[in-house]
Formats: sequence, C-alpha cells, structure tokens
Amino acid sequence: MSSNIQYSILLPTYNERQNLPIIVWLINKYLEECGYKYEIIIIDDNSPDGTLEAAKQLQRIYGDDRIVLRPREKKLGLGTAYLHGLQHSRGQFVIIMDSDLSHHPKFIPKFIEKQLATGADVVTGTRYAGDGGVYGWDFRRKLISRGANYLTQVLLRPGVSDLTGSFRLYKRQALEKLVESCVSKGYVFQMEMMVRANSLGYRISEVPISFVDRVYGESKMGAMEIIGFAKGLLYLFATV
Repeated sequence: MSSNIQYSILLPTYNERQNLPIIVWLINKYLEECGYKYEIIIIDDNSPDGTLEAAKQLQRIYGDDRIVLRPREKKLGLGTAYLHGLQHSRGQFVIIMDSDLSHHPKFIPKFIEKQLATGADVVTGTRYAGDGGVYGWDFRRKLISRGANYLTQVLLRPGVSDLTGSFRLYKRQALEKLVESCVSKGYVFQMEMMVRANSLGYRISEVPISFVDRVYGESKMGAMEIIGFAKGLLYLFATV
C-alpha cells in the first residue's frame, strides 16, 4: 500500500455523466487547498449515459494517480461498490459520498479535522443535528426521510442522529471490518454500517452537513427502495 496517500474517496456512479466533472473538480479544489494527499476512485456500474467516458476524460486531465477507474460490468449495489473500491484503494482513511452533488466536498476537510481531533473510527455527516439540513426536497420526501430516521432511532438506538445518510469518513481497518460483516444492499447498507459500528464499539463522531437534492439526473429513490428499507430495518432490529 502506498503510504503517501492519506485519503481514498470512493465515488460509486450510475448515470452521473453531467455531475461527475463538477464533483471531481470540487473535491480537488477543497483537498488541494488543505494540502491532503488523496485519490478519487470512480466505481461505475456500466452507466448507459457515458459516465465512464467522462471519467476517462477526467483521468486524462488530473492524472491516473489522482483519478482511479474501477468500473464494473453491471449494477451490483452500493455495498459491493464500496467493497470493490476499497480493494483498489491505497488510503489510510476512506471517504464515501454520493456523486450526484447532494454531498458538497467542502465538508470533507471538516470530516478530516473532526477525525484528527477525536481519533474517531467513523465520522458521519448528519442532516439532523447542529446547523445540518436538507434543501430541494418536497414535503413528502422530507417526511419519508424524517420518519425513517425516527423509526431507526427508536428501534435500533444507533448512537448517531442521522442513520440513513451516506457521507462518511472511515478508518480503513474499521471499514474493512464493517463491509465484511454487513449483509444489506442498496440504501439499507448505509444504515447497517452505522448499527454494526455502534454494536462493535467503534468511536463515531458527527459533522453537520447540508444535503442538497441532485441538480442533474433523476433520483434513484422509489417505492421499491422504501419497501426494501422497511424490510432491512426489521432485519437489523431482529439480528443486531
């Protein structure tokens, strides 16, 4: 493992051709300013919109040491995307985030500062504490998110205020252990990661973030995801 890479940023993508150049530019801007040594690993699941071609162009611009491409043949779920990215990463710490601009890279230095200050195994972004918030969602979407988060708090007592978010920094060893022990896929995967981190006694810190609904493309949240979330919640309640 290369010791000069401190942070590996995993970006799973599916139909993010329009968003990818912007998110990559922003990540570079904020991490370059702070002087951190990092890599961006793009895990594209065979997007039909040309996301991988856009990623190859970005690699030519920023260099293949900075932009690492690890595409897959089909859509296989978030959990396996992170495992795939993790296997090809070199950083001591791994940052996971969405590639649709809902997670602003300006918060990454705050995650890093929090981890350095606390020694946390996991630093997770929260929309529901401090000055965190959600922007661009209609009332129905906010209600679903709040309701899901409330249910998980009551049933699982995870020790964090935002269980369904997906903007996090992990110590490498902690992420390896958690990904190994998780069985969920899709949106439930993020929830299970926090529940298991808490049950394993990992130190978890939170950073308030602003979540902004995607600018380009369509949301991947639908009725099937909500049903899957409910099933996953009941599974975790029964098993963890």
